[in-house]
Amino acid sequence: MVKDGSGNNSKDEKVFSRRDFLKTTGVAAGGIAGGALLGGLTGFQFGSDQQSETAETDTGGETAGGEGGAEAPEVAARTFFSRQEDFAALAAATERIYPEDDNGPGAIELGVPYFIDKQLYGTWGTNGTDYRMGPFQPMASDTHGRQEKLNRGEMFILGIRRLREYAVEEHDEEFVKLEPDVQDEVLKAFESGDVDVPGMRAESFFSLLRNTTIEGVYADPVYGGNKNMDGWKMIQYPGPRMGWMDQITSEEFVEMEPESLRAYQGGGI
Repeated sequence: MVKDGSGNNSKDEKVFSRRDFLKTTGVAAGGIAGGALLGGLTGFQFGSDQQSETAETDTGGETAGGEGGAEAPEVAARTFFSRQEDFAALAAATERIYPEDDNGPGAIELGVPYFIDKQLYGTWGTNGTDYRMGPFQPMASDTHGRQEKLNRGEMFILGIRRLREYAVEEHDEEFVKLEPDVQDEVLKAFESGDVDVPGMRAESFFSLLRNTTIEGVYADPVYGGNKNMDGWKMIQYPGPRMGWMDQITSEEFVEMEPESLRAYQGGGI
């Protein structure tokens, strides 16, 4: 304990005694170990995750903090898929369904894998608002929709893992390492129902994967896909608007910069 010349405790007493406490109790060492562990976890989540990236806010050119403010970055992170290998296979599959070409970016650049991950984490992924009583007969009919007992999240997990297994069985390589045309062959096998998937039809999984990929390309960016509204820009869709009074009478095609729901529902709060 430090004292001044008059014998009174100095104002730095709390600082030094606190340091002594950390040293003598070993909390400081524990903090270092904890920091290393935390660094390892965050490194796995973001550093080694090839699909993780920092995405700028999609506000049609406006900043999140108001006019002239700095843009607030949004860090893409998995919330549903716990295995990076499964997520990487999902990303590769979505890219083959909606690949990059001369018209614009593909599914990965548009953030579709994270869109799907985000949807599966919520009520949609658990079929929380659907009728969930039996009978469950996934192989019984082609005309009555999906009859699986599995919810959408379970279908994605089982389907992606079966996709990876099938790629190794048929081509001795992980799906993500196959050439694009070979990846297409694997996906076509699922589309045609030529692959056995426990608890569901292979074509049902492919249909779910394809439909959700397209939704991620064209949904409003607030849901996690359609990054920078590039999906809309490719089809010249202007996004949701409050009204069209100034354009509805035009005889010429009106080109408008797209706007997300954030443009008028963000609130700046």
